[in-house]
Amino acid sequence: MPLAPNTKFDHYEIIAPLGKGGMGEVYRAQDTRLHREVALKVLPADFAQDADRLRRFEQEARATSALNHPNILTVHDFGLYDGSPYLVAELLGGEELRAQLDEGALPVRKAIEYAQQIAAGLAAAHDKGIVHRDLKPENLFVTKDGRVKILDFGLAKLRPPRNVSAGSDVATAKQYTSPGTVMGTVAYMSPEQVRGQDLDYRSDIFSFGIILYEMLSGQRTFTGESQVEVMNAILKEDPPELSSAKISPALSKIVRRCLEKKPEMRFHSAHDLGFALGTLTTPSGARVETATAVAAMTESSPVSTARWFGNARLAWLMTAVAVLGLLLALPFAVKSLRQLPPAAPVAARFTIAAPEKATAIAAPELSPDGRRLVFAAFVEGKGSLWLRPLGSFTAQPLPGTEGVSGLPFWSPDSRSLGFFTGGELKKLNLAGGAPQTLCRLPPGLNLVVGGTWNRDGVILFSGLAGIYRVPATGGEPSLALRSDQPGLYRSPVFLPDGRHFLVRRTTTQGAVEIHLVALDSQETMRLLAADSQACYANGHLFFARGGALLAAPFDADSLKLTGEPFVVTNKVRVAGDPSRGYFSVSDNGSLAYDPNAIADNQQLTWVDRAGKPLGTVGPPGEYHYPRLAPDGKRLAVVRSDPQSRTWDIYVIDLARGAGLRLTFDPGDDRYPVWSPDDSRIAWGTNRDGAFQIYQKLASGVGQEELLRKEDVAITPDSWSADGRFLLYNRNDPKTRSDLWALPLVGDRQPTPLLQTPFAEYTGRFSPDGRWIAYTSNDQGRPEV
Repeated sequence: MPLAPNTKFDHYEIIAPLGKGGMGEVYRAQDTRLHREVALKVLPADFAQDADRLRRFEQEARATSALNHPNILTVHDFGLYDGSPYLVAELLGGEELRAQLDEGALPVRKAIEYAQQIAAGLAAAHDKGIVHRDLKPENLFVTKDGRVKILDFGLAKLRPPRNVSAGSDVATAKQYTSPGTVMGTVAYMSPEQVRGQDLDYRSDIFSFGIILYEMLSGQRTFTGESQVEVMNAILKEDPPELSSAKISPALSKIVRRCLEKKPEMRFHSAHDLGFALGTLTTPSGARVETATAVAAMTESSPVSTARWFGNARLAWLMTAVAVLGLLLALPFAVKSLRQLPPAAPVAARFTIAAPEKATAIAAPELSPDGRRLVFAAFVEGKGSLWLRPLGSFTAQPLPGTEGVSGLPFWSPDSRSLGFFTGGELKKLNLAGGAPQTLCRLPPGLNLVVGGTWNRDGVILFSGLAGIYRVPATGGEPSLALRSDQPGLYRSPVFLPDGRHFLVRRTTTQGAVEIHLVALDSQETMRLLAADSQACYANGHLFFARGGALLAAPFDADSLKLTGEPFVVTNKVRVAGDPSRGYFSVSDNGSLAYDPNAIADNQQLTWVDRAGKPLGTVGPPGEYHYPRLAPDGKRLAVVRSDPQSRTWDIYVIDLARGAGLRLTFDPGDDRYPVWSPDDSRIAWGTNRDGAFQIYQKLASGVGQEELLRKEDVAITPDSWSADGRFLLYNRNDPKTRSDLWALPLVGDRQPTPLLQTPFAEYTGRFSPDGRWIAYTSNDQGRPEV
C-alpha cells in the first residue's frame, strides 16, 4: 500500500510520492534527524518476501553507496523498517532525460555535454567493478543546473573492480543473476545482453551509444513491432546514418563505435569514451567542456604542481596499458605539464589496448611533439613496434620492426624512429618506406635500452664500453663517452642545445646518479642521485627516486639545477637490470608514466608445465633471480628494499614459508647459485666496486667467503653437479661477456670456456656435467 503524506517511516516523514518503478516506490521525504529533504525508495512488504527482488534491492543500495561521483545519484542510507527495505538518496530537482527526448533531438552541444557527463559517471562505476546493465533515458536525470545523474543500479552487476583490493566489500560481493538470464530494458540492451551472455563494462557502452544516437537524432535507435523484433534489430541491424549537418564525422564515428556488435570493437572503457568526447568541437570550433570536467580536473591537481606552474590549470590524460595474455596490467598516465589557457582544460582517461595475444609490452615513448606514442609489443616471444596517435583509438603495427629489442627513440622532428633489431641500429621514416640500417652494434652488445637523437643528426646509444655515437644518416659507431667499467653509463638523453646530454651512471656501490656530459668531452659532472634515467622538458629534469617520480628545476642555458626536486606523482614503476623508470616526457610537456610500482604487484607463484597457477610463495614484493635448491625444498631469491634500493638475497623454506635474509652488506647482492648438495649459495656483489663472487652457508650460519675477485665484473651462473666447478660470467672490456670456469678445489685458477667477440652469458651445467647451455648473440640476436 502506498504511503500517505505525513506518514512516519523510521526517522523519515513522507511528504509526497515521486514515482514508482519495478524495484519500488519513491517518495519525497523529510529526514527528521538531519533536517533535510531526501528521496526515499521503499520496496513494498510483499516484494520483500521475494528473495530475488530483495537481493537485487540490497545490491542496488550497496553498489550505489560505494560510488561518490557528481554524475551518479548519491545514496545516503539504506536499511529495513517494519518489514520493508528502503534506500535514501539525494533529492533531485529537474526531469528525466526521457522527458527531453520526448520533445525530439537535443542540440548537438547539449547532447555532447550530457554524453560527457554520462561517460564520466559510468567510468566511476566501472572503476568500482559495477556494470549498470539497465542504462536508459528513464535512468538518467537532468537537474535544473544541467547536471546529469545516473540512477537506479537495481540491475547492477558487480565484477572484479579495477584498482580495488581483493579483500574489499565490492570485490567480494555476489553476482545474483545466473548466466543466460536476460535482464534490462529491451530497447537499450547490448547484443550480448540480448543473448543472455555474461556482461562487462562494454555492455554499458553499447547502451550509452543507443542513448547518444537518440539524443542526436530524436529517433529510437532500434525499432520493431514487438520486443522480439527489437532484439533481432539489436543483433543484426545498424541504425540509419546520422544525417544532420550539425553532427560532425568525428561524433558520428564515436556513436558507431559504441554501437559495434562485437564488444571488442567498441571503446575499451568509459574513460576511452570520455576522452573521445572531450576532443570534439562544436561547429564554431570551440571545444565542448562541462563544469563537471573542470571541477574534476581542479580537484585532482596535485598540490606540488601549484608552485611549479602557478595558477595555470593542468590537463590530465590518464592511460592504462592492458597486457593481454598475462595477469598483468601496466597502467600508464599521460599528463600535460604545459600551461594551458583557462578556457581549455580537459580531464580524461583512455586505454592503450595491447595487440591480441601480446605477452608483454615495453613502456611507451612519447613523440617530442606529444602527439603519438610508440611501444614495443611482444607476441609469442617476437617483438615489434606499434604506433598510436593520441587522437586515435587504436595502435597499429609498424612493418619492418619485427624482432625489435630494447626501447625505441624518436627523431627530434617526431617524423622518424630509431630502434634496435638483429644486432643493428635502424631508423624508420613514419611517412613511409622500409627501415634503413644505420650501423651494426658493437660486438657483445646484445641489448640496448634506448637512444637519443639531436637536431644536428647525431644519435647516441649506450653499450658496455660506454656511450656510442653515430650519424643519423648512418656510419660506423664511435665512443662519445668511454667507460672504464662495463655498463657504467646508460640511457643518454640530449638536452635542447644538442651539445650536452644526460647520462645515467652507476657508482661502484651500485647507486645511480645522473651526470651531465658535453658531446665533445670525456668529462662528466654529477647533477643528482636517482633510481633511474632522467629526461628533460619545460625547464625540469624528470627522474625516479624512492618509488616516486620527481622533477628538479633545471636551467638548460646555464646547465645548472635551480631548485630542489619535488614530487610529480607518488608512484612510478622502476624495474629491470639496469633499473629503468617507466616514464617518458615530450617537448611540449606531456608526460607518460606507469604508476604501478613493481613492488606492489609481484608475487612468486607456482605454476604447472602448462602455465596454470598452483599457489603462491611469500608476500607480494619486488623479486629477482629466483633459484630453487636442487632438492626443491628451499628458494633463493633477491629482494629489493624500497627505501634503500639495495638488493639482498633471501632463502625461503617452502614447507614453512619462513624467510631468512642471507646478505646484509650495503652493496647489491644478486645472482644466487646453489651448490649441488643444497648447503651453500654463491652470488655476485658490488660492495667493493665491480661485481665479485662470494659464498656462504645457506643456513646463514658463519661468515662469507670470497671465491673470486677480478678487476672487471664477474657473476656466478651455475654450479657443477660434482661440486668441483663454478661457471661464471666475466664482463671483459675487449671481449664483452664471456663464460669462465672456476675450480673450487686446488689452486682455483679459472679457465675461459667461451671468450669471443660476441656476448655469452646465463650458462648452465647439464645434470651429468658434460654440457653447458648458454645464451649468445653471435647470430645477431640472443639465442640459446
